[in-house]
Amino acid sequence: MKTQFLTLTHIRLAIISVALMTSLALASTAWTAQADEGEHGHAHNEIATNDQSDSVVDEPSPSYKPGSKRSDLLNKGISKELNTELNEQPNEQHSEALFLTAQQQQLAGIEVVNLSSSTFNLDDVATATLIVDRDRTMTLAPQLDVRVLKRYVVPGQLVNQGQVLLTLGGAAVAQAQADYINAAAEWDRIKRMSQNTVSESQRLEAQVQAELTRANLEALKMTRVQINALVSQPESIGSYQLLAPINGRVQQDIAMLGQVSAGGTPLMQLTDESHLWVQAQLSAHQAEGISRGDKALVKVDGLSIEGTIIGRSHELDLVTRTEQVLVSIDNSKYRLHAGQFAELYLPSALSGGVILPDAALTRGADGHWQVFIQDADGFEAIEVEVVESQRGMNMVTGITANSRVVVSGAFLLGSELAKAGFDIHNH
Repeated sequence: MKTQFLTLTHIRLAIISVALMTSLALASTAWTAQADEGEHGHAHNEIATNDQSDSVVDEPSPSYKPGSKRSDLLNKGISKELNTELNEQPNEQHSEALFLTAQQQQLAGIEVVNLSSSTFNLDDVATATLIVDRDRTMTLAPQLDVRVLKRYVVPGQLVNQGQVLLTLGGAAVAQAQADYINAAAEWDRIKRMSQNTVSESQRLEAQVQAELTRANLEALKMTRVQINALVSQPESIGSYQLLAPINGRVQQDIAMLGQVSAGGTPLMQLTDESHLWVQAQLSAHQAEGISRGDKALVKVDGLSIEGTIIGRSHELDLVTRTEQVLVSIDNSKYRLHAGQFAELYLPSALSGGVILPDAALTRGADGHWQVFIQDADGFEAIEVEVVESQRGMNMVTGITANSRVVVSGAFLLGSELAKAGFDIHNH
């Protein structure tokens, strides 16, 4: 019985195995047929698409198969022609200007000036000295005897208008303040009286006395606010604070604590250094033809600045036989100071070229001289011709007037231009 049971079990297992193998074979055949049909359909669709497209490639032959060696060569041909076409199209966004932000220009030491005149002459040069702009300078010299009671600033310090400089006092100050308080009170009393009570001469005398004592306090450099406050605060007489009348730098400061200075003695000077004057002594030949408003080029320690002639004396010194000429220059960056020596390049009647320092010139890739011009796009190199060179200055042609020329930091721009591979001849 046991043997018969094992035999039946083996037969059933064999039948199940055969059934499973048959099912797997049928499924494999169906999957293969479906895959072949899908591949055939894909190839048919791709050929149909190529027939309908307007391609630069000829219609493929029946032997064309995707992924074959022939299809790879055709694809490479399409890519090559497409890349060639793109490379032949001009790049409208390409620019040969070097753009730097204001901070980058400051770090690189790039200085740009606007040289509007092209009539400077290297032969017409005179030695000069920078002096303060007298229209922007205040000398603080009280016209009465004063004593310095306290100091609030140091020499060379920048101060703002209204800032306290010194506390001044003394017997003369107290007397002047007391005279004003009495005169102001008397004038105020008479003003309230009717015309029938006081005569016109008395009224005029009181008014004149009040104005006279006020003028004495103004001669002490007291402000109108300080003067008006004395009437309500008579106990404050004997001293006052000297305030800065303008924004400027403290110069020629000789005020010492406890010092009694005679009336009219300068205690200090305030100067607005945003503008300076250039003072030069010219021979009669050099000064000939120079007029107020003409442009002149000033060179100070390698820095070139264009200035404006504001006056000439029209009188020769009896000893030096020279005439004084004054030129106003902008010093808004406060790099120059009064007392520095300078060279003054005068305008000439003949048009020569723009005068630039050595630092403005660099060599291009072809060895020619070039300068950098700043415009809306950035810094661009312009090829120029050097006509004449003297004492570190060069007369160049090839740039138009009113161009913004780089006079410092051009070497750095030239290096960046070379690294970028720009060619100035492509302009």
